[in-house]
Amino acid sequence: MRRRDHNIFTNATSLLVCGLLAGVVVAAAAFPAAAMSGLAAKAGGETFANLPSELKDFSSPQLTRVYAADGRTPLSTFYDEFRSDVPLKDISKNMQNAIIAAEDRKFYEHNGVDLKGVARAFVSNNQGGAQQGASTLTMQYVRMSLAYSATNPQEVINATKDTPKRKITEMKYALQVEKQLSKEQILERYLNIAPFGNQAYGVYAASQVYFNKKPKDLSIAEAAMLAGMVKAPTSFNPTTKTGHEQILARRNNYIVPGMVAMKAISQADADKAVKVAIPTKVKPIGNGCVSVSKNNWGFFCDYFYRWWMSQEAFGATTYDRERRLKSGGYKVITSLDLDGQKAARARISDKASDNDRNALLLAGIEPGTGKVRILAANRKYALDDPDHPTNKISSDPKKAKKKIRGSYPKTTNPLLSGGGDIKGYQAGSVFKMFTMVAALESGLPLSFPINTKPTYHSKYKAGYGTPSSCPGSDDWCPSNASKKEAGVFNMWTGFGASVNTYFVPLEEKVGAQNVVAVAKRFGVQFREKNDADMANDEDRAAGWGAFTLGVMQSTPLDMANAYATLAGDGKYCEPTPIEQITTKDGEKIDVGKPHCIQATTKDVARAALDATRCPVGDSAQMGGCGGHATAPDTRGIVGHPVFGKTGTTDNSRTASLIVGTTKLVVAGYLVNPDWQDHKDQMEHYPVNKAVQWTLHDYMKGKPKVQFKTTSNDKISVGDLRNVPDVTCDSLSAAQDRISGAGFEPVIGGKVESDCPEGTAAGTAVSRTVKGGAVEIQVSSGKKEAQPGTEETKKPKPGRR
Repeated sequence: MRRRDHNIFTNATSLLVCGLLAGVVVAAAAFPAAAMSGLAAKAGGETFANLPSELKDFSSPQLTRVYAADGRTPLSTFYDEFRSDVPLKDISKNMQNAIIAAEDRKFYEHNGVDLKGVARAFVSNNQGGAQQGASTLTMQYVRMSLAYSATNPQEVINATKDTPKRKITEMKYALQVEKQLSKEQILERYLNIAPFGNQAYGVYAASQVYFNKKPKDLSIAEAAMLAGMVKAPTSFNPTTKTGHEQILARRNNYIVPGMVAMKAISQADADKAVKVAIPTKVKPIGNGCVSVSKNNWGFFCDYFYRWWMSQEAFGATTYDRERRLKSGGYKVITSLDLDGQKAARARISDKASDNDRNALLLAGIEPGTGKVRILAANRKYALDDPDHPTNKISSDPKKAKKKIRGSYPKTTNPLLSGGGDIKGYQAGSVFKMFTMVAALESGLPLSFPINTKPTYHSKYKAGYGTPSSCPGSDDWCPSNASKKEAGVFNMWTGFGASVNTYFVPLEEKVGAQNVVAVAKRFGVQFREKNDADMANDEDRAAGWGAFTLGVMQSTPLDMANAYATLAGDGKYCEPTPIEQITTKDGEKIDVGKPHCIQATTKDVARAALDATRCPVGDSAQMGGCGGHATAPDTRGIVGHPVFGKTGTTDNSRTASLIVGTTKLVVAGYLVNPDWQDHKDQMEHYPVNKAVQWTLHDYMKGKPKVQFKTTSNDKISVGDLRNVPDVTCDSLSAAQDRISGAGFEPVIGGKVESDCPEGTAAGTAVSRTVKGGAVEIQVSSGKKEAQPGTEETKKPKPGRR
């Protein structure tokens, strides 16, 4: 008998119970075969009759299962109570018989209340005999149902507190339940709601925790042990010494013999069952993302969890959303590509150790859907044990003085997707893509020429005395990585060579605020407060000249999806970790499905993508890269048409590479998450190789698909205007004529011509866009004819 039932008839309200039971016992004696529910109600008078009899609809908490994109490989489970309902047909007969033998051997004979048992308990309890409860299996089901359907703490107390009123309420409900449900339905619901200890609720969970098998496969001995635990899961816990002894005795001396008495099993079966050892250990059941740390998908799991917690569809508050996740019984098929994830982790491990203070981060996303396929890092997604820490002391000197540990080799920070303390990292020149898109949207073509210099005196402000300010001024004077990056560049060549002094004046022409607006449309998240303040104030954004060089915080996931917008024909899709979510009732819901907007036109997206093929060693289809590339081996390694961009910040504190195909865009960052102002020089080699080979592995065996181009010549070559013919003009006159025609004159190098030395030999182009740079070639004089040869008549210079 349960301790909680022993004093049910000892308090002031026991008179009510006595009156009820007196009538019930007499009725039961006179009509032993009759259905006693009506008589019980009559015997109880108005008090009993006025009690509610309809149980509230409720759903016991169900675990949510999360799978990889294949729909078969489990990633994790989330639960408050480890439970998953199963139909009675999937529960072994052994388990059904064992629970009846343990809890209610007259289950198939009574109508919800064992009246003789109640009378027997009444007499025994009031005459000093063994304490008895007399709760039928149906009444126990009622008690648990009332607790789960409670809408406030008081209702939970009322459903479980040891009072006569609770017992009478259970009896009234039980009588009604037996009218509405069959015995099989009651048994099924009971087995799915009952607690079995060690975080196992319901028979499915108990079968998993104690025997690592399905309920339909439970043997007599296993079923008898589980049935014996329901009475008092803590006392009969087989993993403790005293619990093991008690459950062994209860199984062998009470439940198995009871199954024989019920003729559910033979004596021979019983003799075998009592010889079976009872387990002393249970299977650990993972809950949440930390439990999958031994696998490669902890960071993806964390991203999924954070995504779920941001979805208002699952509740108005984060509390509501977490309850839905941990009790709703959903089946979630995520977007995680197992092969891609495995390859990414392997390629990262080739280039960076988990113990390295610098983090190598890879995020892969599918163009046109926003589905996140890869999130990998040279970190273990795990909590550092505070009693036995393994993480190294932080590389940040301020934290190191306080003995604060860093994020390596273990962390649960969202390094790749951002959130919490992770605002992102400066990624460098990958941001130049936003300037190019803004320029194309403004009407400037890919062929737009700008005469670049090693250092550019911009209109933006940097502040007096700052390292990037012009001498004697507060103007910003950005420089190129190399002095060789000077001369006339267009978007193909400027992007391919990553010329800072091309993109800063280009940004001036289109307005920095418009470049920021493109980044926002392409999904870049402004998590750092100062970045957000700048982005949300158009006047301040207009002066954010350094934006084009990638000075704001971003994450690999942000930037992978921004570049995926180009491959998606200008369609930006919110990143999602979801393929499909199904409710416990089998209903498919739309939450997490691709949600996309047209962030820019198809023509602009295709044109910008054409230029982004240059940095990664591919060939532009609408123009020429001029041999410029910052990661030229990418095309050969991936083996498919590719586009992308490298990025480096000041002092090489970050190295980044983004590479994409029509199927996947991978962004890689090499950063120090613990100290942004570190002194390490980040090399491109590790991040480049990790990104390139991860994409190679992902694309292996897939068809080679070429990128789409636009037939709109204006967006590629622009509205061309004739350049004045300045052949043999003085340089000053040539400059005036070219400037007067709406172009920017640039004095170029010397060439041989028929014109006098020091005059204009012609121009490098005969047609270009208005406002574009036009190079004036300087004559070095006429070349003398070689003896025995005939001077070849040459066309005028500058006409190609």
